[in-house]
Amino acid sequence: MKGNWLLPESLADMLPAEARRIEELRRSLLDLFRTYGFELVAPPLVEYIDSLLSGCGSDLNLRTSKLVDQLSGRTLGVRADMTPQVTRIDAHLLNRAGVTRLCYCGPILHARPAGLLSSRELLQIGAEIFGHAGIEADLEIIRLSLESTRLAGVKSVRLDVCHAGLVRSLIDADPLGAARADEIMALLRDKDLPGITLLGNGLGALQPGTVKALACLPQLYGDASVITRARTLLPALAGVTSALDTLEQLLAALDDVSVGVDLADVGTYGYHSGVTFSIYAEGWHDALVQGGRYDDVSRGFGRVRPATGFSLDLRKLAGGLSAAEPVPAIRAPAGQDASLRQAVQALRQAGQIVVQVFPGELATHDEFVFDREIVQSNGQWTVQKVS
Repeated sequence: MKGNWLLPESLADMLPAEARRIEELRRSLLDLFRTYGFELVAPPLVEYIDSLLSGCGSDLNLRTSKLVDQLSGRTLGVRADMTPQVTRIDAHLLNRAGVTRLCYCGPILHARPAGLLSSRELLQIGAEIFGHAGIEADLEIIRLSLESTRLAGVKSVRLDVCHAGLVRSLIDADPLGAARADEIMALLRDKDLPGITLLGNGLGALQPGTVKALACLPQLYGDASVITRARTLLPALAGVTSALDTLEQLLAALDDVSVGVDLADVGTYGYHSGVTFSIYAEGWHDALVQGGRYDDVSRGFGRVRPATGFSLDLRKLAGGLSAAEPVPAIRAPAGQDASLRQAVQALRQAGQIVVQVFPGELATHDEFVFDREIVQSNGQWTVQKVS
């Protein structure tokens, strides 16, 4: 019989070293966001489901856990992504006319893990820019996401960019495309060429030109030359041309990082509308950071606002970094001596870690290395190195 201390599948406790590493990352990244002018917000863990999923694709609906509110009888959702919540805050609670920069950090829950090695509980941190439709906002978000990975100690990152508007143009040009949009997005994310080919068969079949164009996308991956190839392989729709022009501008501006183009990387939840991007690095089995433009999400809140942002999972980020090292600490005796209490308090106020050892204590402190101790000498409490 399973013990009652066992956790559900794909959920795990954070032990001291991991928890400390994650908290250090959280603090440093939020401090970084603040230097860019981002303001911190903290939406609730649960909301009414119609608000939580407003403007989002079906993928997010499937990942959202539901429950019944005992006070209202309405259906609540446990958030699976904080971006729609931050969009709601910008659209209604702040209601600013100009550009707004918001950042956030909090737990999210997936009803099912996203992959075999994925957790269902993530600690999501991210930043969003509202109110500017130009490429300048996309570039700021991408550069902030890259700086975030560097600050965390991630080495040799690769940035892959795409444009959701390109795929949307291909779908909208087909009379039956919109009805199968979620299916198409899923096939592109999986780079499922046989599945894409089958879109031209049976009931609800897409036009041959649409299927041919969609089948090209998973093969349009590589350096900047992909854009030139795409112009010859894809139909000259206005949305396609505009998307390729934007990506060309983006690559010209991002000349200090390894950048690739992946025209089938259509994003996570299907609500993106413009430039999207993913950051990959050695040590992580899939994208470490994901982001992009999602101008249409705020429409569900009655106020259309251009928006772009990125997010990452701090637990996932920490899992690929080297283990946290124990930190130096001071060992002190326990006691009620007033001068001892004053000495301990003064050290703690100065930022030192002081652990008072109880009589007979045989504690194991994985987090600390006691390289100093407080000892009494000539009636005074002083700090000495441990021999």
